[in-house]
Amino acid sequence: MVMYDRSPSSGYRLIDTFENGFGWLAHPEETGLRASHATVGDDGDVWLFDPLDAPGIDEEIGALGDVAGIAVCSRYHARDSDAFARRYDVPVYVPSWIGRVPDRLEAPLEYYDDELGASGFTVKRVDSMPGWCEAAPYRASDDTLYVPDVLGTAPLYTSGSERLGVYLLCRLLPPFEAFTGLDPDRVLVGHGTGLFDEPAAALHAALTNARRGFPRALLENGPTQLRALTDALGN
Repeated sequence: MVMYDRSPSSGYRLIDTFENGFGWLAHPEETGLRASHATVGDDGDVWLFDPLDAPGIDEEIGALGDVAGIAVCSRYHARDSDAFARRYDVPVYVPSWIGRVPDRLEAPLEYYDDELGASGFTVKRVDSMPGWCEAAPYRASDDTLYVPDVLGTAPLYTSGSERLGVYLLCRLLPPFEAFTGLDPDRVLVGHGTGLFDEPAAALHAALTNARRGFPRALLENGPTQLRALTDALGN
């Protein structure tokens, strides 16, 4: 099975449906399970997170309201932000401290430090290891947390009975500080389906058990994670 399907999507699968928001998989059969999300912000407009294009997805987004902006939260998640920005005539929002993304986009960019426009999301900076930097948006008004890369539920992230796993290369230095004090009602991820059943407990367990779970994760997911890393770096 292909890690990340770069061909045009032939159809999407809805995931993570909640009040004023949802997610979708543009390529449900790929191993990497790249997830995209749309949610109504505190400003009443729709914000798209790390979106991948798919036929018919605009109708789903339009049912939520008008799009205010596109948020790219990982240096490896430029994805189809340009296409969405053109269609909706909105800028792409990029944290000022994330590199790589601006070189891969032609759309107008809006840089920010820790507040994602008027969406209500405060962005947590995640520096899990040297060279690793991503943004984890959190909204206190409904306790929604989105984590693009360092945490995931796709099988290549989890081992054993884990419901949420830390990216293999980051398990030895799990990013406790970025998530300290958060008590999310939902955890949405950039790879896999989100967690709605006791998500705070799953978040705590993922971080706490990351180091001791490294040997098993390496054995179970090492080759797959290496494929995923190589594919991500090459695009």
